[in-house]
Amino acid sequence: MARAAVGWGVRELAAKAGVTANTVTRIENGADAKQSTMEMLRRALEAAGIEFTNGDQPGVRLSKTSLKEGQALTQAPKRAATKSRRAKSVKP
Repeated sequence: MARAAVGWGVRELAAKAGVTANTVTRIENGADAKQSTMEMLRRALEAAGIEFTNGDQPGVRLSKTSLKEGQALTQAPKRAATKSRRAKSVKP
C-alpha cells in the first residue's frame, strides 16, 4: 500500500531503502524480516511523504505536503505524454 501510494515499484523502493528487491517482495508476501530492514524501508517511505498511522484504523497515508508535490509531479508527465501522442497522430 505505502509503496503504491508513492508510485514506486519493488526495485525503486529497494534501491531507496538499501535492500534487495527480493527482500521487499518477500516482506510484501508476508515473510518475517529483521527489525533493521523494516526500519530502512520505513525511513525510505517516510522520506517520500508516507505517514504511518496508529489510530483506530492502522494504515498509511501521504502527507498533505507530499500530495501537493505529487500532484504537480504526476500531472506534468501526463501533459507531456498527451503532447507526444498528439504529435504522433498528426500526419504531415
